[in-house]
Amino acid sequence: MAADWGLDRRSAVVWTVGLAAYLIGVMHRTSFGVAGLDAAERYTTGPALLSGFIVLQLIVYAALQVPAGVLLDRFGARKVITVGGLTMAAGQILLGLSTTLPVAIAARVLVGIGDAMTFVSMFSLVPAWFTARRVPLMTQLTGLIGQLGQVLSALPLAAVLHGAGWTPAFVSAGGIGVFVATAAWIVVRDRPPSVPAPPRVGGLRDVLAGVRDSWREPGTRLGFWSHTGTQFSGHVFALLWGVPYLVAGQGWSPAAAAGMLTLLVATGIAAGPLFGEFTARHPMRRSLLVIAVIVTTALMWTVVLLVPPPAPTWLLVLLVLVLATGGPGSMVGFDYARTFNPAHRSGTAVALVNIGGFTATLLIAFAVGAVLGAVSPDAYTPEAFRVAWTVQYAVWAVAIVGVLLCRRTARRKLAAEGVVVPPLREALARRLGR
Repeated sequence: MAADWGLDRRSAVVWTVGLAAYLIGVMHRTSFGVAGLDAAERYTTGPALLSGFIVLQLIVYAALQVPAGVLLDRFGARKVITVGGLTMAAGQILLGLSTTLPVAIAARVLVGIGDAMTFVSMFSLVPAWFTARRVPLMTQLTGLIGQLGQVLSALPLAAVLHGAGWTPAFVSAGGIGVFVATAAWIVVRDRPPSVPAPPRVGGLRDVLAGVRDSWREPGTRLGFWSHTGTQFSGHVFALLWGVPYLVAGQGWSPAAAAGMLTLLVATGIAAGPLFGEFTARHPMRRSLLVIAVIVTTALMWTVVLLVPPPAPTWLLVLLVLVLATGGPGSMVGFDYARTFNPAHRSGTAVALVNIGGFTATLLIAFAVGAVLGAVSPDAYTPEAFRVAWTVQYAVWAVAIVGVLLCRRTARRKLAAEGVVVPPLREALARRLGR
């Protein structure tokens, strides 16, 4: 079995411990979402300021993507995962002990810092410990299994919070974080012993040159636009506006709306291995998968928004199933970063790609809220949601253009290196002719 997956026992252990660190990191990232009412009571503040907690944490996460990637290229995954895990754990413990709003804000900033470090580091371990044939599949599994950290925050953490209270919940979460970070330091290694270490990044000039060279690489930009166009719609739906849309815009119960989010996560996990296998078998056709996800998502939203609310249940279920493909589709962007960049700057390239979808998510989440407030200031209405969701089309249009232009540039570079990608029609004709 190990041979079939392109790994031995040691690589399996390294990946499992690294995955545990990432999963707990996702739990830390999403833990405040289950504590909104408790936080309002603890810090005596309103919902607007509480939402600022999440926004600030996400801004910190986005802003530190490139610095975290540079740290990864310089110091390696083991050190950065460990420091990132301990930083998040410190933030959770500080939040558990805090009684004032400024201290709580500082705690969530620490979580955002550690989260950025953990994410890019985990995705550098996969190509180091797996064969090239298995990297796309394992990248998909890493990203999707890691998202189960949301379940840890929604179930056991929430149970402790509402049972034992605020301090035990967040301090215990921090304790788990310390344990996993320690395990990562003991078990995780940057690469197998037989693989030589890549050249490390030098001073500031080398750092800036690495960022510049990574961005100039057409494959990085192709990954950036792929990630931008595929990720944001499902993320905005799952993280912020999906439940309000289904409840206020479609007349669903909160429990039924929450069930749709569960369906979204489960479908993404099921689709991930299929996307990974396609990417591994057809590396020169990865962009077709990305374009298919973007176009299908846009078309699905078009159909839903054209139907007067409430839309049929089957149509909304189909919408969620399509949105679920955005997560696996966005992972293709990281595969571009890996295959088009040398190992010594892969962390920087992955970070640049990740900024794309994450920035789009923040912009669209804000834009949907702004349009809702402008169209219906007093309450969320079905018609306001129909107008608000249309802001997504601008990002899809820009992303599709970016993918097509960068794909052309990337293929020109490949052709100059002796790798010619034949037109799809020609490739299909050859295959059928066999």
